[in-house]
Amino acid sequence: MQYNHREIEKKWQEYWAKNQTFKASNQSNKPKYYVLDMFPYPSGAGLHVGHPLGYIASDIYARYKRHQGFNVLHPQGYDSFGLPAEQYAIQTGQHPAITTETNIATYRKQLDKIGFSFDWSREVRTSNPEYYKWTQWIFIQLFNSWYNKDTDKAEDISTLISIFETKGNATINAVSDEEITVFTADEWNSFSSVKQQEILLQYRLTYLSDTEVNWCPALGTVLANDEIINGVSERGGHPVVRKKMTQWSMRITAYAQRLLDGLNTIDWPQPLKDSQTNWIGRSQGAMVSFDVDGHDAKIDVFTTRPDTIYGVSFMTLAPEHELVAKITTDTQREAVEAYVDATSKRSERDRLADVKTISGVFTGAYALHPFTGEQVPIWIGDYVLASYGTGAVMAVPCGDQRDYDFAKHFGLEIPNIFEGVDISEEAFADKEKTVITNSDFLNGLPYKKAMKTVIYEMEKRGFGYGKINYRLRDAVFSRQRYWGEPFPVYYKDGMPQMIEAKHLPIVLPEVEKYLPTEDGKPPLGNAEVWAWDTETNSVVSNEKINHTSVFPLELNTMPGWAGSSWYFNRYMDAANTDEFASKEALNYWKEVDLYIGGSEHATGHLLYARFWQKFLFDLGIVPVDEFAKKLINQGMILGTSAFVYREEGTNRFLSKGLIEGKKVQPIHSDVSFVNASDELDVEAFKNWREEFKTAEFVLEDGKYIVGREVEKMSKSKFNVVNPDNICEEYGADSLRLFEMFLGPLEQYKPWKTSGISGVYSFLKKLWKLYHNGDNFEVTDAEPTKEELKTLHKTIKKVEEDIENFSFNTSVSTFMIAANELSALKCNKRAILEPLLVLISPYAPHIAEELWSKLGNEESIAFAAFPKFEEKYLVESEKEYPVSFNGKMRFKLNLPLDMSKDEIEKVVMAHEKTQQQLQGREPKKVIIVPGKIINIVG
Repeated sequence: MQYNHREIEKKWQEYWAKNQTFKASNQSNKPKYYVLDMFPYPSGAGLHVGHPLGYIASDIYARYKRHQGFNVLHPQGYDSFGLPAEQYAIQTGQHPAITTETNIATYRKQLDKIGFSFDWSREVRTSNPEYYKWTQWIFIQLFNSWYNKDTDKAEDISTLISIFETKGNATINAVSDEEITVFTADEWNSFSSVKQQEILLQYRLTYLSDTEVNWCPALGTVLANDEIINGVSERGGHPVVRKKMTQWSMRITAYAQRLLDGLNTIDWPQPLKDSQTNWIGRSQGAMVSFDVDGHDAKIDVFTTRPDTIYGVSFMTLAPEHELVAKITTDTQREAVEAYVDATSKRSERDRLADVKTISGVFTGAYALHPFTGEQVPIWIGDYVLASYGTGAVMAVPCGDQRDYDFAKHFGLEIPNIFEGVDISEEAFADKEKTVITNSDFLNGLPYKKAMKTVIYEMEKRGFGYGKINYRLRDAVFSRQRYWGEPFPVYYKDGMPQMIEAKHLPIVLPEVEKYLPTEDGKPPLGNAEVWAWDTETNSVVSNEKINHTSVFPLELNTMPGWAGSSWYFNRYMDAANTDEFASKEALNYWKEVDLYIGGSEHATGHLLYARFWQKFLFDLGIVPVDEFAKKLINQGMILGTSAFVYREEGTNRFLSKGLIEGKKVQPIHSDVSFVNASDELDVEAFKNWREEFKTAEFVLEDGKYIVGREVEKMSKSKFNVVNPDNICEEYGADSLRLFEMFLGPLEQYKPWKTSGISGVYSFLKKLWKLYHNGDNFEVTDAEPTKEELKTLHKTIKKVEEDIENFSFNTSVSTFMIAANELSALKCNKRAILEPLLVLISPYAPHIAEELWSKLGNEESIAFAAFPKFEEKYLVESEKEYPVSFNGKMRFKLNLPLDMSKDEIEKVVMAHEKTQQQLQGREPKKVIIVPGKIINIVG
């Protein structure tokens, strides 16, 4: 009977779906284990073979934990809001919901073909109103909360209002806006409702503010830093500028220290933890105020080295700093405005990464040194960011490399305040052992004492104080897009009002155009039915807006990370229509035990999700404040691209061996036109695009040989391999085994389809172990010692590999086991049945089929994982080399528990020993039990 992967895989995929084999229960006597993948965005391109890498790894582990007796939750869903679907809608006019539904259907079909043990009964889609109803609900909770520094957690806004009503805000220790006006209880109670709401926005955990954002005019939306590459949008490559807009923001900064501390409690990769640590950027120092000469204005600066304040020789403001326009002199205004405009076209990420370019403009204004009163020139430079710190730097060129380079470039003063340190490249070493020399009260003090002294003096004189600062900024939460979660917000007297939770979800309205309106409003500005009736509690026509009972709704939508910041909790109780998730489900599953996904989400999704989890924990909604105990970053499967070489200025293509010394332009070819010998199907390539139809191809030995290069697998590089084709030709089990066999899970590794045939051959060999020709033949005979040895060393190795996520070495172990058992002609149930359980997490379809043929009626998915027994690996005999005068003459198997005397008796009585000695008495018999026997004649 031949191994027919198509029939077998189709049969068992249908069985799993029909029987809901992998449906998890929220109540079980078994211990729980929650395995999660970062859910996919369903793009129109579908899956390529690189996408399932992490899913296969998580599926192996989920299946393994089921074999170990765990109640396993292994769900899947779709991160289905996002810009690509909206861009497609703009181009074609097709509603994003339609394209998203089509893409999801493609993804589901592809995922099912690979045989994942997902609990599809818990599927979530972030674009489903029944899901984003709860995203809107979380937003309302954030709006109705403030962060109490005294209790170090979020609390209901009503407790803050109560304090305002009885004590005012003078003693409040809260996370809030920087500029807070102090008021008494009487003043608060006398404020108008609008004024009170404006004040509360300064404390709420989600709030409206004027914020510098990355604005992409072509896309008509704000972009996050991770959506920008080299100053242009990742999607479409459009220019991005910095622009100030009124936006919803999330006060993630309230959780900065807790986000740092929490990293010590979770088993996540250290590089990822380091990324978050650096992104949060905790630093200790001082806040210093500099008066601006001739202006009623102050420049606040945060510095980690307040002891170097006597080395300040100029100041640098971010080009976007609010004081720039106010303090710039008339003579410098044209140059400053031109520089500000140029800077607005660069993203923050580009400005931070550019350490070589030195640029800036003098404002013409001066600050006054707070200790000496001397004038300090004020410059602007794009290396200072408005969103980091205060957007201002007190420049100490003798203590900071970038300040030094800036001062040297523009010929500014570089005073030396460090004893024995030259103003040179060597001047930027560790200053911990240096001392300040030119100051009235710091003279001769070492670094740490100088820090404390200068902060004390600043606080005493009233222009500075000690402070812990974070690089982390509050997260902009608005997007000028259509395809995203609507805010549950309407506006009364210009102030945001929350729609009551019982009226959620607020569903996206239909619009004719997905572009921003002509007056620059977001796409929801095109909606004709987008107003809130407070009497009927429903969305009504805009024509009914009267600002007494019917009000305009928010036009922005939430960003893509909104729905992905809590989806792992929804999986615990995905069908619940009455709650975010039930207490019972949340308390049972608690958190994700194993999370697998890409490291590129370190400072995006993973940081935001940790923030929301801690917030929900503060409110008592979730039972733990970290959502994932262990996280693994899978590597990437790379594609092997193919290149053809067009001679510059012509439509002639030279074969790879003919390009040396020629000016050629490498062009990606679709890899489907290239065979395993790197030969191009020239006719297929010419018919691929109109521009290539008349191309001339210069061959070598009658063939066109392409160039090869390993790079990211991508549709744009035409090096994508479709998993559907692999499953069709070799089977899903082969795909699963091959992706694991390519190398360690965390590493990047190139794909080469030709290598999969070896894995396919292994599966056919495994199949033959259970068959004698066309007959299934497995006996109940007792296994031999050698067969048991092969089984148990396989159990030991596979269990160790899975526990250590070393899936690649397990595949090798399976191959070795199949070879050994084939050589032993093993067909014993006692060996072959547990072998199937071992291989089932990796190749579940063939395992299910053979398990069924063995007479088992239940799925192999819940069979107990075989127990390793050391005794089967313990050797009872030793094959001794028997030597005469140091030369080995024959070998002899003897029990390992024999004594030296017993060994000698057996050896001396052996006929081959007698032949060697020919009646002579040996001079000496050397025996080392378990090692050697040497007879000296």
